[in-house]
Amino acid sequence: MDGLNRRDALKASGILGALGALAIVSPARAEPWTWSPQGSVAGSGSGADPMTVWDPEADDLVAGLIDRGEVPRVNELLRTWTRNGQPLPDGLPSDLRDFMEYARQLPQWTDRAKLGTAIEFNKKRGLYLGVLYGFASGMMSTVIPKEARAVYYSKGGQDLKDRISKTAKLGYDIGSNNAYGPDGEMVVTCVKTRLVHAAVRHLLPQSPHWVHSAEEDIPISQNDIMVTWHSLPTTVMKHLTAWKVPIPPHESEAFLHSWQVAAHMLGVRDEYIPNSWPEANSQAAQVLDPIIAATPEGARLADRLLGLGANIDFAVLSKPVLGSFTRFLLGDKIADGLSIPREPVWDPLLRFSWGPFIAVREGLLTAVPPAADAYWLLDEFLRKAALIYLAELRMPISIELPTMNRDMSVPPR
Repeated sequence: MDGLNRRDALKASGILGALGALAIVSPARAEPWTWSPQGSVAGSGSGADPMTVWDPEADDLVAGLIDRGEVPRVNELLRTWTRNGQPLPDGLPSDLRDFMEYARQLPQWTDRAKLGTAIEFNKKRGLYLGVLYGFASGMMSTVIPKEARAVYYSKGGQDLKDRISKTAKLGYDIGSNNAYGPDGEMVVTCVKTRLVHAAVRHLLPQSPHWVHSAEEDIPISQNDIMVTWHSLPTTVMKHLTAWKVPIPPHESEAFLHSWQVAAHMLGVRDEYIPNSWPEANSQAAQVLDPIIAATPEGARLADRLLGLGANIDFAVLSKPVLGSFTRFLLGDKIADGLSIPREPVWDPLLRFSWGPFIAVREGLLTAVPPAADAYWLLDEFLRKAALIYLAELRMPISIELPTMNRDMSVPPR
């Protein structure tokens, strides 16, 4: 039975009808795909809607590995492959080895000087980046309906801390001193993540839970990857700009370049990778902004994410405080959709004091009592909030191909 017929049969059978009735299914693209490939790093392209494009090279390969029962052995071998310049381990299936040797190559348009500047930018702005990756990007993932459902029903939804640690690894690796160098890990992380995406594309359509709630037949299209991509660098730069953090143009461009390379390494076609911040913002306005919405799955994931801070500092990083910061970053509509309560103290504190606080941190203003006390509290929050995702980086982290979907009969960890 082909995927479409199986999907229709599962829906007609009424399996998990109650859950399906609760799911908020977002509409397909409201407007036709209009973003021009002339604004991409390739400068040209077919103009095909990325919703209709996946990753056939990786998809066919990984489906074969799963169907032949080779994934456990592959995972065992790939645990030893951790550095960009390291040879691939012996014993890999020949088709997988050939693909990975090809997939690990940086694009020809990589600018090593820009990658070096990006390292300096990450050093200078690491505190802001850590918080924004965690809360602007991390919490936004719960209101990207397709991503929330894919995470919730795939194996990653079973152990959210494990899933978070692997997501945090991407942000950690791209900000490290040698991200794309021989001793770095970003290339390894991207190639393994690309393989995991292919595995999820093969497995999720076999889940009646996902089939009943999803609007698409195959998850993680090129469009979906770019939606997530925009929740990272595009969203981060949007907030840094709104906070009026001084960033020299060459550092801003270098930060973008490091993420352009990441998109390529994750299997995104060059014709979909924006070549500038204006083009990134233009594409995000079409693929990300219109689809943001709360879902039951996303609300459950968000609730679990907001509980992570208690392990570091229950007072400063309590669930209500982190909820308030999420509301501040993502807005009332999203926070209300995720059932995040309003906080009478922190909501106005963040709304009225965050801008001046950033100016004080950047040396643009001088703090005077009693504002100095509030700014100290915000600085304490900023430093500790940046640790939340890092705390989940339980090294060593091994990104491994799944062989099954989430078992919905087992409570999540």
